[in-house]
Amino acid sequence: MSDEQTVREEITACYRYSAGLGLNELSSGNLSCRYEDGMLISPSGASEANIAPERIVRVSLDGDWEGDVKPSSEWRMHAEIYRQHERAQAVVHTHSDHCVALSSHNEPLPGFHYLVGSFGGDDVPCVPYSTFGTETLAHDAASALKDRNACLLGNHGMICRAGNLKAAVELAQRLEIMCRQYLLARQYGEPDRLTRAQWDEFFDRARKVSYGRYI
Repeated sequence: MSDEQTVREEITACYRYSAGLGLNELSSGNLSCRYEDGMLISPSGASEANIAPERIVRVSLDGDWEGDVKPSSEWRMHAEIYRQHERAQAVVHTHSDHCVALSSHNEPLPGFHYLVGSFGGDDVPCVPYSTFGTETLAHDAASALKDRNACLLGNHGMICRAGNLKAAVELAQRLEIMCRQYLLARQYGEPDRLTRAQWDEFFDRARKVSYGRYI
């Protein structure tokens, strides 16, 4: 396990990087890493301008935190994902443009492209809207990630889990790209979906090459 200061610096760097990609704007979105029996998470009101290692908050999975800086209001969602998914070591939540656009229709991202499979299945689910920071949202999001590594949050954004923070940010970026491409394709009519046979062939192939690290 990395020391706490290293993890704080990594969260800060990844927050700035994701903001530079346009995944988080103003004070939206949050990042965390599992740490010991809790987590380290970006603070409430975090932005590219004010994020810093000393402002990253150490929080227990029950919501007890240290210091004067409050954790992100979405700490429950991160904590529930860590509770339900032992392999999750990092969580990224964003309000990126095209994820929000698709989530506002409360629709899953369908399997229109084989790279949808990089999220673990033939679609990316969308959970119903719940007020931010609530136990309901936390439970719904964590449950949706049972057999996926990302999901859309209805009328809200997206969240994903991964084995490290860099991989989680990459998943968030990939989902934003896929939502953008799907919405673009839909301007010309509903795009075709891959068939069950095509998905079976994809997952068989993916386990043998580099895509296996996503699945």
